[in-house]
Amino acid sequence: MKHTSFIGNIDPQAFDALYQQYQHNPELVEPGWRHFFEGFDFSKSDFKPSQMVASKEFNVVNLIEGYRKRGHLFTKTNPVRQRRKYSPTLDLRNFDLSETDLETPFEAAKLIGLPRSPLKEIVSHLEQTYCQSIGVEYKFVRNVDVVRWIETRIEGQKCRRDFSIDEKKHLFMHLNQAVAFEQFIVRKFPGQKSFSLEGGEGLVPLMDQLIEFGSTKGIEEFVIGMAHRGRLNVLANILKKPHRDIFTEFNAISFADGLNVGDVKYHMGYNNSFITHAKKRADVHLLPNPSHLETVTPVAQGVARALIGHKHDGNFDKVLPIVIHGDSAVAAQGVVYETVQMANLEGYTNGGSLHLVINNQVGFTTNYTEARSSTYCTDVAKVTQSPVFHVNADDLESLVYVLELAIEFRQKWHRDVFIDLLGYRKHGHNEGDEPRFTQPALYKAIAQHPNPAEIYAKKLIAEQSVDAEYIENEHKRFEIHLEEEFAQSQQNKTVNMRPFMAHAWQNFRFPTLASFGQPVDTRFDKQKLTDFAIKANSFSESDGLFRKTLKIKQERVDLAQKNKADWALAEQLAYATLLSEGFGVRISGQDSVRGTFSHRHAAVLDENSERRIFALREKLGFTKFQVYNSLLSEYGVLGFEYGHALASPETLTIWEAQFGDFVNTAQVIIDQYIVSAGEKWGNMNGLTLYLPHGYEGQGAEHSSARMERFLALAADENMSVANCTTPANLFHLIRRQMKRNFRVPLVLFTPKSLLRHPKVVSTLDQLAYGAFEPVIDDPETQGEVTRVVFCTGKIYFDLLAEKEKLQASDVALIRIEELYPFPKDHVEALIKKYHSALIWLWVQEEPENMGAWNFIRDQINLPELKVVARRRTATTAVGLQAIHKLEQQEIVQKVFKPCTCERKLKYCGLQCVSGKERVRILKQREYLMQLKDNML
Repeated sequence: MKHTSFIGNIDPQAFDALYQQYQHNPELVEPGWRHFFEGFDFSKSDFKPSQMVASKEFNVVNLIEGYRKRGHLFTKTNPVRQRRKYSPTLDLRNFDLSETDLETPFEAAKLIGLPRSPLKEIVSHLEQTYCQSIGVEYKFVRNVDVVRWIETRIEGQKCRRDFSIDEKKHLFMHLNQAVAFEQFIVRKFPGQKSFSLEGGEGLVPLMDQLIEFGSTKGIEEFVIGMAHRGRLNVLANILKKPHRDIFTEFNAISFADGLNVGDVKYHMGYNNSFITHAKKRADVHLLPNPSHLETVTPVAQGVARALIGHKHDGNFDKVLPIVIHGDSAVAAQGVVYETVQMANLEGYTNGGSLHLVINNQVGFTTNYTEARSSTYCTDVAKVTQSPVFHVNADDLESLVYVLELAIEFRQKWHRDVFIDLLGYRKHGHNEGDEPRFTQPALYKAIAQHPNPAEIYAKKLIAEQSVDAEYIENEHKRFEIHLEEEFAQSQQNKTVNMRPFMAHAWQNFRFPTLASFGQPVDTRFDKQKLTDFAIKANSFSESDGLFRKTLKIKQERVDLAQKNKADWALAEQLAYATLLSEGFGVRISGQDSVRGTFSHRHAAVLDENSERRIFALREKLGFTKFQVYNSLLSEYGVLGFEYGHALASPETLTIWEAQFGDFVNTAQVIIDQYIVSAGEKWGNMNGLTLYLPHGYEGQGAEHSSARMERFLALAADENMSVANCTTPANLFHLIRRQMKRNFRVPLVLFTPKSLLRHPKVVSTLDQLAYGAFEPVIDDPETQGEVTRVVFCTGKIYFDLLAEKEKLQASDVALIRIEELYPFPKDHVEALIKKYHSALIWLWVQEEPENMGAWNFIRDQINLPELKVVARRRTATTAVGLQAIHKLEQQEIVQKVFKPCTCERKLKYCGLQCVSGKERVRILKQREYLMQLKDNML
């Protein structure tokens, strides 16, 4: 049987079979039917089950199921608008019942926790439960135990609870403060943007109760991600950021600590710790957030996951991620879908998130009917079978009831849960916007609508919980406080920025340009390196590995025994050494376990059982090594990993793109967080990006990680950008990322074909005793160097092959391994070394308007520096392998220009020029060198 909605059509034989199944094993029967059968005392009845079909009991069961499934469509959840009409309704006649049945008692009442009761009492109970200020969507959940838990909880209490007078006073205090704060801002700072919470002020007492109640359920840390609307109110009244500090931010003229960028006040984050009324400690973290809506959604998840893993030994109950959405954003922003799809995945789950939607019923100027196709803005919840509670934001006690139920649900089932707070937005998109231009009828109703504090005060007075004098005193007391804080703010014009999670970063400092130049000891004991390499890769046929995998592992052992390391082994040893020193390592991305290009094999599989064997964990005992294949998401996963790195500075957190090109779809996180968060919010972050990059004829989507974009965003020592060509440099770069006393994001353009290139091999001595080399000089030059070629990455090996073929010993190929911060001192030393050179080139695979050229020409102080690159194009690469090869050949030939004079040398160097032309070139060189000396 699929659903009790088919009860009206069930035939006697099917019903008999269902009843027989119930008698054999009640657990095999759907809960609705099970409890229906339990409601009948068959032992005292003389009628047969088949006779029940004619009874109206089944119509009542169908009615109950109708309320459970569709009651949310007929609620009183909208404070300022009439609901859309849905059909069929829950009218009795739609269930083959009528008013004449209202006095008839039915056993089906037991399905909702009542004794045998008249139909009118059943209907009243259902109306109170499903059709008042709260609408509940949960019947799409496939876990019958979850469904029954929700039904039992809400039907047993008719979706409400009683509050003591002290509780009501506490709720009113927070609601009053939320309303008064918004009104005070509008009054004192007319015309300034604050993105008011007016119309949704119930969020503030809701958040207060979230922390209070949540702490009693074992939650110790609350990680909050939210957009700008209502942020100032949450900062002031929940996180207790001093009101004077917020008021100062409206009129301040500078930032403290020498910052000259910063961000607007409604994007700032904050942290605070509280002792709740239950004497529980609660740490609350409100993440900073840009205006780009919903970017913070995955970031909050990553922060929570890091706290769960590194502070709370994997205990989900200790940390609650909370995301506060807007209705238009949660419905329209694709990153929300990407994030909720992580909810139950091993590498990303955090035990369930609480999603709160501030439903203004309008986005900027767009009505909700134009903002989505779905019935509700929260319909994304159904993807992961997360229950949704729709609540009238004017009904404060219903809000709190649902909040407590949601927290209990999350703590028990470790699943996401959504609360949709239906309110309104009193002003336009910002306080200077005129909403009547686009929603005149709605805003006429809003203008006449009392605020939530007035509504709740009226209720409390009517039920005699408090009197009018109490309400007035509460209002006056808070107004006096705000005026005092405002007066204090007038004496200060400087904003002090408090970095997010400053306690986690107290041992680190922001870097200066000089910091990057300071040496970092990344050496490691050679014998241990050898032992790690051999032990981690020693497998035999008895381990059940696929034969090709076994061969790869055996080749690594052979390399180590020969004192060598290729790219994969150097990478593995970098992780092993960091893990041995107490750092954590986390890698995630599409195909990161095996590696897109089958080089990593962080885990291998037993062919028979498909059991994964993580060598660094199981063979070397490094439990802090984590590597996960991500869902097919860039934007969401990169945001998650940024958040993880933000909360765990002692863990090397790596996000790997399947191909570097795919970083395009994560550009929002790069722009809004990775490159700018330090200057905007004072955040440090050591996230590392692996972006496979290199032109190998694979077309415009599998060639370029858009190096030019990262270099255009590089400023004020905000990150490191590197393109390594040796395993040793990779090893030292990875280790340097964690061994420094500061953290900045590392963007590493990783190779593809070089993973198996015979020349991309280092010695273990270079790993053990060396250091990262930001620039690698050419060791194979002889005599007078006539041509200096600067390059980065894979193109070096194409040039090297041609140089060796032509025996061009007067050409120096110089590799720039770290592009930002640019190693100016190293490069200038080489310019002096090769001062007699006639030709200076920058060579890249990318088109001239892409790659590093536009950045490099501002860094290398050589007027005669020329570029050799593909022609300027609108796309990164051609689609045909044949054309790619021609282009690549043309680049190489331009560097080693074929000789056309009568001497017919292998390439056109200085020695092929004679007579007057040679004299002219030498004089030009002498002039250029004098000019260069003057410039230097």
